Amino acid sequence: MKEIHIPSLDYIDNAAKEFLSSIGDNKIFSFNGKMGAGKTTFIKAVCKALNVQDNVCSPTFAIVNVYNSDTAGEIYHFDFYRLNSPSQALDIGAEEYFYSGQYCFLEWAENIKELIPQECIRVDIKENPDFSRTVTLHL
Repeated sequence: MKEIHIPSLDYIDNAAKEFLSSIGDNKIFSFNGKMGAGKTTFIKAVCKALNVQDNVCSPTFAIVNVYNSDTAGEIYHFDFYRLNSPSQALDIGAEEYFYSGQYCFLEWAENIKELIPQECIRVDIKENPDFSRTVTLHL
């Protein structure tokens, strides 16, 4: 387990770099936290650190956004918040993305827990009373 403390948004880019230096060869991550905890904001910073030039935003309605990185290739960002069953994730080909060997960042993965690959790393994001954030990687 590794914890990364983000005192404010001014430190999020450094936190994203620390995240990437800590994950080894892992490519699939489920980001967990309450609504508004900063999951999408942190994923946006990680994508920036991976040299994504695309606009990184929540895929709430699209379910998956695909970003391109000069250094990491395609990156898949999922938001399973609106899904009612794992079969809806299968309908969009989620398993093909998961086993593509590319980075996959999953929000609200608990809605499709039966489909999450065993090698998926859980990342918890918690808002602290002082409005800082703690990112916990369960490596």
